[in-house]
Amino acid sequence: MNRFLSLYALCATLLLVAGWRRHRTEVRRLRDNQEVLASDIERYRNRLGEECAASEALRLRCAEFERLRADEAERLRRLGARLRRLESFSKSTLQSEVEAAAPLHGTLPPARDSAVVALAAPVRTFRWHDPWTEIEGRIGRDSVHCRIRSRDTLRQTVYRIPRRFLFIRWGTRALRQEIASSNPHTQIVYTEYIRLERR
Repeated sequence: MNRFLSLYALCATLLLVAGWRRHRTEVRRLRDNQEVLASDIERYRNRLGEECAASEALRLRCAEFERLRADEAERLRRLGARLRRLESFSKSTLQSEVEAAAPLHGTLPPARDSAVVALAAPVRTFRWHDPWTEIEGRIGRDSVHCRIRSRDTLRQTVYRIPRRFLFIRWGTRALRQEIASSNPHTQIVYTEYIRLERR
């Protein structure tokens, strides 16, 4: 009888310790997620002069991802991806803005009769480009047609930030995502990194 009571006490203690550890891990994950959601995106320029943004990773379970990011989950389903196999999800929003001055080619004749001028007025064109952006356009008598092409390369890096006590580093405190844009005209407006957890 004492043997069964001892075995029962041992099993109950092990279950209690396992539940306590799981609860503590879950509380830490939720607290870290709250800190990530409350913090802003860090924007800076790296040593190469590239626009960069950094943010820490959200740690969500698959069901939380489906509930909190329903539109992204639906888009992934339409692409044929199974959410149960998803390891992480990253989303970035970029904005490119270029101010350019380009010479006009051709001249407009002096205004005489508006009907004749509208038929005879030559179309003026312009073109401006740099290694990242190309702008082409036509200027007519009363309208402008313009085409802007912008090229960009995003480099995403995800790394872990260790816990620290004095000069000792151990474990993982957070995951951090950094995105660098090679286009100097681009501004990184928004970035998000979500890591999906199985437990």
